[in-house]
Amino acid sequence: MTDQAPPTSAFDAAKYRQVLGHFPTGVTVITALCEGAPAGTAIGSFASLSLEPPQVLFCVGQSSTTWPKLRHAGQFCVNILAEDQEGVCRVFAGKAEDKFAEIGWKRSGNGAPLLDGVLGYIDCSIADVVPSGDHDIVIGDVTDLDVLREGGPLLFFRGGYGNFQL
Repeated sequence: MTDQAPPTSAFDAAKYRQVLGHFPTGVTVITALCEGAPAGTAIGSFASLSLEPPQVLFCVGQSSTTWPKLRHAGQFCVNILAEDQEGVCRVFAGKAEDKFAEIGWKRSGNGAPLLDGVLGYIDCSIADVVPSGDHDIVIGDVTDLDVLREGGPLLFFRGGYGNFQL
């Protein structure tokens, strides 16, 4: 073992993705109602932030075309996807004009789309947005939440979708 720092080199984005791909992440869809129209995007960078006050966070690319709609709404719903909802995830990860055309949903307590079949949901109002790198860190004050059904979560790991086996 040496005390020398490793040699510096140009940052390797592919290696960054490869290494971080070895960390499994849960998959959510963040939704909002913006001027009467539903908007939503798939998010893997979601986490609990604080118990007092109850807060969560997610990170969204600043280049996202959906993010300005969610931000404008001022409130959002975190839809926690189940292991059988890979197709739902793929719709919301895509660029379709109307992502809700084939997806069943109803309004959550704050009016945001609550997707059919999710494990649970978390309604939030936007408390803060912190720019960092090429993403915004969105902090939400939790206003309502519930578990809607039991089951395994949809996970993203090493470039693919999977589930959690107990």
